Amino acid sequence: MTKDMTNGNSLRHIIMFCIPMVFGNIFQQLYSMVDAIIVGKYIGLKALAAVGSTGSICFLILGFAEGICSGFSIKVAQSYGAGNYSKMRKYVANSLYLCGVVSVALTVVTLIFTRHILTLMQTPADIIDDAYSYLFITFAGITVTILYNILSCVLRALGDSRSPLIFLAIASLLNIVLDIVFIRSFGMGVGGAALATVISQAVSGVLCIIYIKKYFDILTFEKGEMNFDPQLCKKLINVGIPMALQFSITAIGSIILQTSINKLGTDYVASVTAALKIQMLVMGPMECIGITMATFCGQNKGAKKFPRIKKGLWQSIGISMIYCAFSWLLVNFAGQYIALLFVNKSDTRIISLAMHYLRVVTAFFPALGILFILRNSLQGLGYSFLPMTAGFTELIARSLVVIICVPIIGYNGVCYASPSAWLAADVLLIITTFVKLPKLKTALSE
Repeated sequence: MTKDMTNGNSLRHIIMFCIPMVFGNIFQQLYSMVDAIIVGKYIGLKALAAVGSTGSICFLILGFAEGICSGFSIKVAQSYGAGNYSKMRKYVANSLYLCGVVSVALTVVTLIFTRHILTLMQTPADIIDDAYSYLFITFAGITVTILYNILSCVLRALGDSRSPLIFLAIASLLNIVLDIVFIRSFGMGVGGAALATVISQAVSGVLCIIYIKKYFDILTFEKGEMNFDPQLCKKLINVGIPMALQFSITAIGSIILQTSINKLGTDYVASVTAALKIQMLVMGPMECIGITMATFCGQNKGAKKFPRIKKGLWQSIGISMIYCAFSWLLVNFAGQYIALLFVNKSDTRIISLAMHYLRVVTAFFPALGILFILRNSLQGLGYSFLPMTAGFTELIARSLVVIICVPIIGYNGVCYASPSAWLAADVLLIITTFVKLPKLKTALSE
């Protein structure tokens, strides 16, 4: 059900909203983790490397889709916080229309150019066919991915972070079953893993539709509220596109990084693949705190409650720093055992390389935690362009490290590329926050 985050204990609201999202993030990571585990264990190391080599491309495309859905939901959250429910429903309707256009465009473009992108990334010849198969099926299912994302973003904008968790849990369990059936029983290879994920996401999207129709009367459209409105679409695009581009700009940096890893060879690709799966799982709660702050700030801006926004920012940073310390301990003491989910015990070189990567990046998790909070908070407050600029800063920093350092220090350059990008983005986001908050205070007090 809906949750008003503009009244009551702000810390409690942030934590209670975030907890279901953390579990939801875990289940979402299970999609890719289960693919990697089953592929690595039952098909082989090269197949694992093939799936891993697609990560940055998936992030580029699916991240764009996720970003635009998150951007659209900002306007929904602000209208809900202001108590303007009719306008909120109009934003929801026009968001769905825009998502339909985006899904068709992305599907057509990606299916045409996927092979070319893999070739440009210098994907090793022994894994490129499997990588293409995995990506082609994944991108063929972009429509269902966007369907789930926009509906779950709308639910979160209205304060409901629990329901998307339940649907993801169901979809994740289904994904595990389908992975085993398609790969072990039907022998479909990495394409079977991608198909299992697409089907599972389709199920989660359908469940969202059923749930909203049954329990969210506030989203029952009245006469005229489903009309296409160019002015509202323009406002949605002004928020959604910068957020989508911010995701894609970050992904371009990841593609550049992945290209440098590909040049190092299949062992390094497999090592980073395993390490990134662990990193994505561990950093998930930090990302969830950031997403929570987008909804929190959006609703409270609509309600014109600046002191509550400022207080929530400091509280969320404190929560994130505590979690960063925990995640560093977890990875450093248990990371090698988690890596065994993806590779065999005999692959000692792969495990060693993966652990080196993880030890470096987790040491810089506080910078990543601050990045998530400030970027999402600024977006929730309606400042979508400046976080996108921080994405450019990430891209430049990551690219410089890859271009300058990897040829000189090799794998260590790969390990320090992302932390360098996080630090560079933080500088811009911190300056932006200190500049914009006083102006926001004045605007909301008028």
